[in-house]
Amino acid sequence: MPPTPQEDPDSAVITTDKLSKSFSVGGAQQHVLRNLDLEITAGSFTVVMGPSGAGKSTLLYALSGLDRPTLGTVRLDGTDLTALGEDALARFRRGHCGFVFQQVHLLDSLTVLENLLVVGLLVSRDRGALADRARSLLERVNLPERDWTKVPTMLSGGEAQRVAIARALMNRPAVVFADEPTGQLGSEQSAAVLDLLSDVHADGQTIVMVTHDVRSAARAERVLYLRDGHVSHECSLSGRTDQRTQALTSFLTEMGW
Repeated sequence: MPPTPQEDPDSAVITTDKLSKSFSVGGAQQHVLRNLDLEITAGSFTVVMGPSGAGKSTLLYALSGLDRPTLGTVRLDGTDLTALGEDALARFRRGHCGFVFQQVHLLDSLTVLENLLVVGLLVSRDRGALADRARSLLERVNLPERDWTKVPTMLSGGEAQRVAIARALMNRPAVVFADEPTGQLGSEQSAAVLDLLSDVHADGQTIVMVTHDVRSAARAERVLYLRDGHVSHECSLSGRTDQRTQALTSFLTEMGW
């Protein structure tokens, strides 16, 4: 079963207002994000790029509620994340956010199927429906049924990342957040994972991804270039059917990439 598309494809699923994040380093304040105003459309595929230390992962964590901004607000699927307490924020993430990281973070003590079920049980007690959903998603990511009872350590890196994507979709999230999802994969495995993310997006799923890889970023409709704590420029790849990588490479060259 594909993820549930957003009802209004032209609406904003994420908005930020003067989003700022700073850290205390050696007694001095380091400003990572500065008064960042951003809007991400439902059903879009957005990539965040920028030089090392630009705050890409910090932005991803702030947008998803994994980290709180120092100042400003983040609204996700109509909810102001900065107004929620810790428990309410955790509950919100379970039902509205899916996460795919460079490290898959699957539980090695559980089977592949159980890794999906344990996520579903955080928001529902209908075990029958959850089992159907998990099986459907594992079929969706092209993992053979013979592998569903394996533990994650028995899978290849590419297979484990496909399971992680299925897990991210388990609770029908408003947004899937991906942080360098192909960072530890070879070229063939990376291509398979990116093909899957592209297919998931084509089904209507909103994706926000951080990556350093140009070929990965070229799968997106919109590339935001983060520098000095704010989005300095952006590149639209929407509507392009070819030469996407070339267009993005030219844009990044202009940015001094």
